[in-house]
Amino acid sequence: MYWRPREALSLENRQRRSYYELLRDDLDQFILAHALIDTYENFKEKDTPYPFIERKELKPRARIPKVEYDFHNRFLVIFVEETIPREHKKYIRFFDSNRTTKTNLMRSKTLSLGPDYDRSQKYLENIHFYNFLTELLPVDYALLIQRDKNQPRNKNRYCLSHFYVRIDWPITEAAEDMARFLRYISKDVYEKGEKYAQDIQKKFFEFYGLPEMIGGRRTAAAVAAQYLRRLPFVSTVYVSSSESRSLYRYSEQGVSKSVLMKLSKSEMDEIAERHDLTLKELKNHFMLDKNNKGGGVFLFKVIYEQTSAARPPEDGKLRELKPELFWLTVKNQYILPLPGVWEYPPLKCNLIYS
Repeated sequence: MYWRPREALSLENRQRRSYYELLRDDLDQFILAHALIDTYENFKEKDTPYPFIERKELKPRARIPKVEYDFHNRFLVIFVEETIPREHKKYIRFFDSNRTTKTNLMRSKTLSLGPDYDRSQKYLENIHFYNFLTELLPVDYALLIQRDKNQPRNKNRYCLSHFYVRIDWPITEAAEDMARFLRYISKDVYEKGEKYAQDIQKKFFEFYGLPEMIGGRRTAAAVAAQYLRRLPFVSTVYVSSSESRSLYRYSEQGVSKSVLMKLSKSEMDEIAERHDLTLKELKNHFMLDKNNKGGGVFLFKVIYEQTSAARPPEDGKLRELKPELFWLTVKNQYILPLPGVWEYPPLKCNLIYS
């Protein structure tokens, strides 16, 4: 475990953990809506059919068609519980030149800055924060949200501190770090030969629920998630991919993927009955849009968990990598309520293997 569990925190830091989790719950809702619901509306505005995923694409090790969809919102956001120390700038590139200051934003021309520009809108508690975040999300590389230590009166104030944040840790080093932690190597990723090193790198992608050896934002997100495991606090990485049509989330809770999914009328009836809901309640609080023949479009989330092969061995001894073993398995599947729905919880169901 790389982060300190709640029982190992001081009362001050427990309060900060609680505040972080509350902010993250709110951010989860916004990110989910922007990645999937706003994307769906983009396709409707362009009068273009939405490219729904096939359910088999949500299985571990599934192959995903390599097609980029221009209307899909794509972004990378890193949200950390603490402030990343300066010594980590070598691999997570946050500098004065890419801080979210008015001067930097004007220079980059990434934000519509009017005469009434509010310098405090970068703080999560500001009423305009999500407008600010929406404008910066399309920017290349990552956005970094962290605790602002320059606020002595409010020690738990979080802000979008940097944009254009590049993740420059080599994939080989990220895979090596993972393999050492899991006790497949003692020091170097090449210590057992080149083929063994290649297998470890392939397993790195599987560890983070990704297809083998992809590039772009999803790889940057996985590398960032692995690097942040070096720091003794909670972190969350969100990445929306126009190729996978998915929102990935990496945190201390594990790996999850959210997508838009079509349900048939019979599936809707079955889910409503199983969860003691009326069909009207299901439509009003869970259904995004109607679909053909009485069906609908819903938000669907898959939570994965690592198998024993992807967890450190209990005896701590070195072990041999077996590439044929699965590293991820489906833990839970949920139909999600629409963002902002207060009283209805996610509905547990099995759609991937049904």
